[in-house]
Amino acid sequence: MIVLKSNEEIKLMREAGRIAAIARATGGAECKEGVTTAHIDAVIKKTITSLGAKPSFLHLYGFPASACISVNEEVIHGIPSDRVLKNGDIVKIDVGAFYKGYHGDCAATFAVGEISEDARQLIEVTKQSFFKGIEAAEREGARLGDIGNAIQTYVESYGYSVVREYVGHGVGQKLHEDPEVPNYGNAGRGVRLCSGMTIAIEPMINAGTKEVHTLKNDWTVVTNDLRLSSHYENTVALTDNGVLILTDPD
Repeated sequence: MIVLKSNEEIKLMREAGRIAAIARATGGAECKEGVTTAHIDAVIKKTITSLGAKPSFLHLYGFPASACISVNEEVIHGIPSDRVLKNGDIVKIDVGAFYKGYHGDCAATFAVGEISEDARQLIEVTKQSFFKGIEAAEREGARLGDIGNAIQTYVESYGYSVVREYVGHGVGQKLHEDPEVPNYGNAGRGVRLCSGMTIAIEPMINAGTKEVHTLKNDWTVVTNDLRLSSHYENTVALTDNGVLILTDPD
């Protein structure tokens, strides 16, 4: 069941989203050569709690950390550890904040030092595909499938692939609500988008094959061909005045 949010609820979600976005940016600033992913996770947790919120991911479904931190071929759900970042790595930080009864959820991919031009393009195309999804959502009479189709069409034009096993989702009093929001699909299909919907749009884009698998830790998802993957996400609200990005630190 899709839970539509009132204007007051969206305001509360904007507060949660702002905290999540600040934590994402703070974690991203720590993505430097010689830094461990566990250190980044600790910084993110401290940031969220200092702003009066709780990390949405900590212990969710048994996840052991405050943020998912995934490096290079790791797509999502990377567990922070003593892994030391190296020059040329790309780091996906996925973070959520729970504040005043509502969640904000966002992610981005960050460069460590000097990265390859191929990696830089993958990161940028992934980010821009999110905004292609937003454009599709703002069209009159848009349906859920329009978002995924816009993302898929854009990234595939660069020769990249879209992960199928993991998708975006509704966000609200629960971190994961209906509906599922695929990053692929057919335009004109799915539920009609309407004011009051709050969803996380999160392209997960691979440089090579779309096929992925989960490591033995039962969490970390990696590309089958071990080529790079990029991730970008924001929680957004559909309003009468267009799409509002809730996970914006400003």
